[in-house]
Amino acid sequence: MAAYDNNRGPLSRGAVPQRPVITMTTAKTKLLTADDLMGLSAKGFRGELIRGVLHEEMPVGIPHAIVVATLTAMLLGFIRPRRLGTLLAGEPGIWLERAPDTVRAPDIAYISTERMPVGDAEAGYSEIVPDLAVEVASPRDTRPSIRRKSLMWLENGVRLVWAVHPNSRTIDVYRKDAPAITLTEADTLDGGNVLSGFACRVSEILDQ
Repeated sequence: MAAYDNNRGPLSRGAVPQRPVITMTTAKTKLLTADDLMGLSAKGFRGELIRGVLHEEMPVGIPHAIVVATLTAMLLGFIRPRRLGTLLAGEPGIWLERAPDTVRAPDIAYISTERMPVGDAEAGYSEIVPDLAVEVASPRDTRPSIRRKSLMWLENGVRLVWAVHPNSRTIDVYRKDAPAITLTEADTLDGGNVLSGFACRVSEILDQ
């Protein structure tokens, strides 16, 4: 008996049947909530929730991790002795929008005492928007994608965003109601009116 392909009918001798193509459509994609994301995180999922849709993130490389650790140490050394607020690192979840939910995770975030008194952090995702959000681009990140995320932070109340690009050795600075500026490794990064008095050379952050 001749072989038979469900898609093409009878096959000639020696032909290999092709795997049938199955397509599925749904009337509406189920949107997830921040609670759903928390449950998935407990099972090892790593990523963000953007307007109800999961966006998985892969582990970062060593250069990225070094930049995050360096800048975290600099900021912590400035913030903690002055009891200015709370510094978060390690991609903390920040709950930005509801119905549908958006939970985004900066590499570093600073929340001033005016927004959250020191020691008042609660379990789960922060519902308090940070004053400063820091994004460190990975090799797979594009500049437009980092810019979109930076603008989303501003749209939801973040006062200052630093977008660090290790490959080009630059930092894009975003402020509410001000044009973005790009700093090179010869420039100085400062905290403006968000972290008044903090300053360091861009090269200090990027040198390994």
